[in-house]
Amino acid sequence: MTQNMVIDGLISYLGLVVLLTFHEFGHAWTAWKCGDDTARLQGRVSLNPLVHIDPIGTVLLPLLGLFMPGAGRFLIGWAKPVPVSLQNLPNPRVDDVLITMAGPLMNLLLAIVLVGLARVGVYLGLPDLTGMCGEFARLSLLLCFFNLIPIPPLDGSRVLRVLTGMSYETYYEISRFGILILILVLQFRPVQHTLALVTDTTLHAIGVVFGFR
Repeated sequence: MTQNMVIDGLISYLGLVVLLTFHEFGHAWTAWKCGDDTARLQGRVSLNPLVHIDPIGTVLLPLLGLFMPGAGRFLIGWAKPVPVSLQNLPNPRVDDVLITMAGPLMNLLLAIVLVGLARVGVYLGLPDLTGMCGEFARLSLLLCFFNLIPIPPLDGSRVLRVLTGMSYETYYEISRFGILILILVLQFRPVQHTLALVTDTTLHAIGVVFGFR
């Protein structure tokens, strides 16, 4: 691995940390606005990455995906889940879904903003800005769709719990093995290819809106 590859990998990793920070901020802010201040009292309504870092999802797994031989630079991860006290919410089922979806929606919004900035880079004749914004827009979309996978600790699992009426006891029992199941699932190429296809299709659609062809 060359020095330039290491530098590029670290830049991508820092971008991932920033995007994950905004993702968790979206959860925490929405929970606060819905009536639950548990996350706010724990300092999670913040854009400080340090309060959101998860040792496995934010550090170990992404760095292995970037630098482990044979991993194919598959950069993905998650941050520390935002605590939510459902008893503080006026409409627990609906509010739980809103809070859960706020993270992926934040990543979708960031992707749109980044594609817009990439377009500004084109107008200003700054190809490096355009390329970097495009790369991080794709990463933000990848995080959006990755988090919709219905396996704990990802957001999709919480939405699935609400939609199926699964008990909290059953959900937390499954969650004990969630990270292991998720890591195993991510080893399957069809899963990686499906995520890449949905991500690239959405990125293309956003790009067309901003005049990219």
